[in-house]
Amino acid sequence: MDCPFFTFADGFHLSSFVQMYFMKLIFIVGLLAVLSHAFAQRKEGIVRKLEACACPIKVDSSFKTVCAYLVVPENRKKNNGKSIKLPFVIVESKNPLKNKDPFLYTTGGPGGSSLGWAEGVPRRSPIANRDCIAFEQRGTRFSIPQLSTDELDIAIKESYRKNLDKDSMVIDGVKRYRRAMEAKGIDLSGYNTDESVADIDDLLTTLQIDSVNLFGGSYSGGLMMAVLQKDPARVRSLVLDSPLPTFIPIDQEEPRNFIEALDILLSRVEKDSTNKQLYGNIRNIFRQYFTSLIGKQFYLRYLEPGTTDSISIAYTKNDLLDIIVGSMFDPSNFKNVAFLINEIASGNHEKYMLPKLDNIFSERQGPNAMRISVYCADQAAFNDLAVLEQLYTVYPFMKGYHINNVYKAMCDCWNVPPIKKETKQQFYSAKPVLLADGLMDAACRPIYIDRIHHYMPNSQRLLFTNMAHMVGNRYFDQLIGEFLNNPFKKLISVQEDVVVY
Repeated sequence: MDCPFFTFADGFHLSSFVQMYFMKLIFIVGLLAVLSHAFAQRKEGIVRKLEACACPIKVDSSFKTVCAYLVVPENRKKNNGKSIKLPFVIVESKNPLKNKDPFLYTTGGPGGSSLGWAEGVPRRSPIANRDCIAFEQRGTRFSIPQLSTDELDIAIKESYRKNLDKDSMVIDGVKRYRRAMEAKGIDLSGYNTDESVADIDDLLTTLQIDSVNLFGGSYSGGLMMAVLQKDPARVRSLVLDSPLPTFIPIDQEEPRNFIEALDILLSRVEKDSTNKQLYGNIRNIFRQYFTSLIGKQFYLRYLEPGTTDSISIAYTKNDLLDIIVGSMFDPSNFKNVAFLINEIASGNHEKYMLPKLDNIFSERQGPNAMRISVYCADQAAFNDLAVLEQLYTVYPFMKGYHINNVYKAMCDCWNVPPIKKETKQQFYSAKPVLLADGLMDAACRPIYIDRIHHYMPNSQRLLFTNMAHMVGNRYFDQLIGEFLNNPFKKLISVQEDVVVY
């Protein structure tokens, strides 16, 4: 589906949403063609250039949809004229009495693509009363440039094929990845939360949006909080799903977050299961077994797709932990987690390792460059490894296991500067915020929404007791609609497994 160009000469007709902002901006955009960026400085921000694009995603054709690129500097700290293009999708509400404060979404990760969210907008509650905007973060799938190459993927696959040290191969792949990005002229120091905050601010300024509702989840929950911190006057409300606040040192906390979520799930199994012999002590079975695997290595025969000879592949407790950690992110799989632990603790590894190896050799492995740059700038520069070592004394089986696929040794090679200290600081706000999380969230625990509430007293918290990371279900969507219509009104849950507090 082609998007309307931001010109009348090509026979396209701008939708009413864009006309509303375009008519205000046409004179300024014209000036931008001949004047410098500095001349376009305005009190509320900087007006950037908009370029036509083809919509990379499909939205219900009964809704008016517009796609375009926002053109911004790659690195605002360097006045070198280099720019990048960030696509956005506007889906218009059909409501003739719609509100003028749109609902803007960008995804988590970091490193994920945001535009796919727009495909589901026609089925979501916000579109009933306001337009919706999906905005792609810099460096991700549909942005120009996209920060993606195969160097790290190749290194990880090679480590399994040749039974090489995986950490060493990851570092080798990271070094090659960085060189490949630099060879393309990409400035990796321009890809971080501070720049993404400025991108969103520029988008709102360029579209002349004076009031906006922000929606983010996981990493982008913290990103949206940083937007509020930078420009509170423009933000009407926030909706945050399983947020990772910028002030949380996630590398120091995520191993414990996983264990806490697993303990909650397994304690339910111990209480409810009728088979006490198998499941009455499942939490201790997990800890004792994985502690016993420290320093051990296992082997299995594996036939890589597309080859004719099987090879012997080595694996460790870290590969087995990957399998269990992955099972904690799918609520539909919760009922099988205790069984999975018992199977692995009984030595039945092969039936679970073979699908893992299939995934390794069929899918791209390792984080993309945007994820690496953001985590290195946002987290690694601020984390305290001494605290992480303390965690390992409590949970020794977690030592050497990278629950996050970006960690300090990688960042030492990536070598990007940290974000501003101010971005990492807590701040107070009276804005209304809707906070949601799953009780079994193994990445960002519900304590994070409690911490946010401490600094944002007009927030409401939703705890989904049978959900994991990123709630995103229909009932949450219904509550989002109620919240947006009256963000200061106390929500009431009619479902027993959803607690409002």
